[in-house]
Amino acid sequence: MLKTFANLFKIPELRARILFTIGLVAIARLLAMIPTPGVDWAAISVLQEAFADAAKSGGLVSWFDTFTGGALSQCSVGTLSIWPYISAQIIIQLMTAVIPALGRLQREGDAGRKTLNLYIRWLTIAICVVQSIAMASAMLNPAALTGGVDLQLVVMQPFLFYLITIISMTGASMFVMWLGDQITERGIGNGVSLLIMINISSRLPAAVAEAARRYFNVEGAQAQAGIWELLLLLAFGFAVLLGTVAITQALRKIPIHSTRAIAKGVAYGGGQTYLPLRVNYAGVMPIIFAGPILSLIGLFGNLEGTNTITLALKRAGQAIALPTSGVHIVLFAALILFFTFFWVATQFNAMNISEGLKREGSYIPGIRPGMATAEYLDGVMTRVTLIGALSLLAIAVIPLILNGAGSIPRTISDFFGGTSLLIIVGVALDTLRQLESHLVMRNYDGFLRHGRIAGRR
Repeated sequence: MLKTFANLFKIPELRARILFTIGLVAIARLLAMIPTPGVDWAAISVLQEAFADAAKSGGLVSWFDTFTGGALSQCSVGTLSIWPYISAQIIIQLMTAVIPALGRLQREGDAGRKTLNLYIRWLTIAICVVQSIAMASAMLNPAALTGGVDLQLVVMQPFLFYLITIISMTGASMFVMWLGDQITERGIGNGVSLLIMINISSRLPAAVAEAARRYFNVEGAQAQAGIWELLLLLAFGFAVLLGTVAITQALRKIPIHSTRAIAKGVAYGGGQTYLPLRVNYAGVMPIIFAGPILSLIGLFGNLEGTNTITLALKRAGQAIALPTSGVHIVLFAALILFFTFFWVATQFNAMNISEGLKREGSYIPGIRPGMATAEYLDGVMTRVTLIGALSLLAIAVIPLILNGAGSIPRTISDFFGGTSLLIIVGVALDTLRQLESHLVMRNYDGFLRHGRIAGRR
C-alpha cells in the first residue's frame, strides 16, 4: 500500500493533478475561515462555544455547521459553501422527471447538458441570494443560532450588512462551485463531492479531542468512560465501516445478451454482458432530505400560545426535535424509506432502458423485449431498493442510537454512521478508483494486488 502511494508521485501528470487538487481544496477551506465583513471577531469565540454545546445534541444548525466544515460557527463568507449548487442540481434533476421540456434537454446530448448546466448556475445564484439573506438575518438576531445566548454579532448598519453579506456569500459560493468544477476537470475525483467530504472530515479532529476527554484523563479532568467502551466502539465502528463499503459497492447484475449481426461480410455483436443495478441507488439523498425536514418540524416546539392547536404542535415539535426520542427515530426511518423509493421512482426509468436495449439488439434472457423487460426491471429494482433502503436506514440511525442509548456525544457518534460516513466512504472509493485507473494505465500496481476495486472494468 505504501509503495502504491509512492507510485502516485512518480507519474508527472498524476502528481500535478494531486497537487492541483490539494491547492484548490486548501483555498476552499480558507474561505470557511474568513469572517463576513461587519461581524465582531471577538463575539465569534462565544458563538463557537454555543455551537459546541449544541453539537452534543444535534439539530439543524449543528447539521449545517458540520457540512460547511465549521464555516457557520465562524460566520464566514464561505458559510453557504457548495450547498446552493448541490440544491440547484437536485431541483433540476427532479424537475427533469416531471417537466417534459427539461427531460428532452437531458436526452439531447452535450448541447442539452450545457443548457441544463446554465439553468443550474442561474438557480444556484438565486438560492445563494435567498440563503445569504437568511444568514444575515440570523447573524443580526443570533438567538436562533446560539439557542438563546445573548450575543451581539454584527457591528454594522443592518441594510449595509445585508448588502455586503449577499455579495460576499454569493460570490464565495460561486467561487467554490468553480473550484469544484476545476478539480473535476484538472484534478482528481469529483470536485463537488470532494469538497463536501473535506468539509465533513474537518470536524474529525474535534471528534478525536472529544473522545480523548471522554476516555482518558486529559488536562487534569477525570475520564467519563472506561477504555473497554472505547475498544468496543472502535470494533463496532470498523464493522459499520465494512458494511457501509459493502452497501456502497453492492450491485445486482442483470445478464444482457446481444444479437449477432453481419454487415459487409463482417460479423459483430453477439456478446454477453450485464446491466448493473446499484443496491443503494439513492445514495445519501434520502438522509439529506429527511434530516433537515425533521429539524424544521422540530421548530414547532418554539411556538408561543395557549390554544389547543398551538400546544399540540408545540408538544409534537419538542418530541421530534429531540434526536434520541422514539418519535424522532421512527419518523426519521419512515422518511428515509419514503425518499429512497421516491428518488428511485423519479430517476430510474425502466422503459427508457428497455427501449435502449431493444434499439441495440440486446435482450434479457427469458424476457420479451419492450414492456415485459421494463416490468421485469421495475420488479427487480423494487426488491433491490428495499434491501438498499433497509441498509441505509440501519446506517442512518446508528448515530442516534449511540447518542441516546450509549450517551456518546454527537460530535463522535456522527462519524459512526449517517450521512457523514456514507459521503466519506463514497467519495473516498470514487477517488481511489480514479487514482488506480491512472496507475494501471501506466503499468503500475493498483491499491489491491489481488482483484480490483469494484466499479473499474
